Amino acid sequence: PAVGDRIIFAIEKKALSTDEFRPENFYPLSVSGTITEVSNSGFVVIKTESRINIEDIVVHSDKTLEVLSIIRKPMTNDLDPMDEKKRVEQLKSALVKATANYQWALGARNFISQLKGMEDIISAMAQWLNITDEEKYALLEENLRSNLLNKIEQYIYEYTEMTDVTNEASAAQENDNKKAYREMAIKKQIEYLQKELDDMHPENVTDIRKMEMKIQSSGMNETARREADKVLNRLKQEGSNSPEYGNLYNYIDFLTSISWKKERTKKIDFQAAEKILDEDHYGLKKVKERILQQIAVMDLNKRQSGSILLFVGAPGTGKTSIGRSIANALKRKYVRVALGGVRDEADIRGHRRTYIGAMPGRIMDGIQKAGTSNPVMVLDEIDKLSMSYNGDPASALLEVLDPEQNNTFTDHYMNVPYDLSDVLFICTANTLDSIPEPLLNRMEVIDFQGYTASEKYQIAQRHLIPKAIEKMGIPNEQLEFSEDAIRSIIADYTMEGGVRGLKKRIDSVCRAIAVKLARGHQEKIVIQASDLPTLLDMKPLHHEKLTVQKNPGIVTGLAWTASGGEILFIETL
Repeated sequence: PAVGDRIIFAIEKKALSTDEFRPENFYPLSVSGTITEVSNSGFVVIKTESRINIEDIVVHSDKTLEVLSIIRKPMTNDLDPMDEKKRVEQLKSALVKATANYQWALGARNFISQLKGMEDIISAMAQWLNITDEEKYALLEENLRSNLLNKIEQYIYEYTEMTDVTNEASAAQENDNKKAYREMAIKKQIEYLQKELDDMHPENVTDIRKMEMKIQSSGMNETARREADKVLNRLKQEGSNSPEYGNLYNYIDFLTSISWKKERTKKIDFQAAEKILDEDHYGLKKVKERILQQIAVMDLNKRQSGSILLFVGAPGTGKTSIGRSIANALKRKYVRVALGGVRDEADIRGHRRTYIGAMPGRIMDGIQKAGTSNPVMVLDEIDKLSMSYNGDPASALLEVLDPEQNNTFTDHYMNVPYDLSDVLFICTANTLDSIPEPLLNRMEVIDFQGYTASEKYQIAQRHLIPKAIEKMGIPNEQLEFSEDAIRSIIADYTMEGGVRGLKKRIDSVCRAIAVKLARGHQEKIVIQASDLPTLLDMKPLHHEKLTVQKNPGIVTGLAWTASGGEILFIETL
């Protein structure tokens, strides 16, 4: 381009690519101008001259445009010069107000003061005000100068009004933020001063203040915090003389006494865990092997507790006590939940607080007693659950023992979800027959076989006798059990797969010896098998014995019972 060249602007209806150059995509009204300056850097200054109507546009194959016919379209001036000058000055003042909040407002004011007419104001509007391309074209379309002036006024005043509303909203928001910050600062100051007073005069701390302090330090999640605050507000309104006061107080007390914090996973000493299991329980090789597998998985994968184990076996085989050993091996708290005879769903899920004497369920009660969120929880005698018109507790346990659901377990009494996913659940049962199939599918069954006579002998020697002697207060040097006596107790005075009866017999012997010592006996006592009928005050149990002699019509059979094996003589008639 060169100085003096004439320019015609084809105004696009929208931003077009060269492939979209078609006559219908351009506005019919345009502007012509003349190039007045071309700088060395390629900057071009164009002076606009007049509006024109483009009658026909041709798009060539090289995507250049050719205007075949134009018609000049001058604007009709229907304004009084003095009136126009007065209104232009008013628009300049309005434009100064519209740009008052800009960072460069002072420079804009100086520039606006030098504007001379409507055309200059339109240029300033296009540069500073947020008006659309359609609105700019509407200004170009006006044929009457008075209408153009009216439209300029409309755009400036609309923009000014919008700016005022935005400024008011920003000021209101800033004011709200200041109030919120001030309120937060005041609350923190009150809390600090209240804490100082509480430390100075702990005897004057009210029950409600104690609850507030417990809620703040509990670390409970957002949902539980909202529920606790709601109940606390009710507690304040009810007053200590209200019949509801005790229930509300107990609820907040329970909610703040359970552990809400995630416990840090402790490093598991695998060798120490193996040693603890071996020291606490003799035998049970396969059981301990599976437990060690579980411990290894938990040590390697910190995000999960592994499978839920179900220990099944005869009474006295160590199912419950091995749970405590597992807790010691994992360095976790131990809690036992007895489920024998439970037949109400509320025993598991808790009672709703609307009931008189409402209490949390046994699961959350166990969490409270443990004082931690990741105890080893033994659900004892799970096969003794029963169903009643109050619901099915076995069904309630489905959520507790499902790793996919128990991270949001909701006790009816608490009425807020609690995460049980860190709890290691271990269940025990004597038989699988009475456990519902859906519940059984959530657990891995580990069978506790009955002990052999030799295993019972070792358990008695290593654990039962030393504990019984210590329990009765008998000096170790004054009492000894001979091997024959121990084996006789096992074979002739007990009939079981476990060692519970054996423990009772040993305790009975020790109590009888304690009486002797209390009467002044000084010498060491060695228990022989012949002493047992007197000490236990019972005759030996009768066991069928296989004879060498074979009688016609009689065969020997084997019988299995939960207490152990027996032989049967079957006679044909």
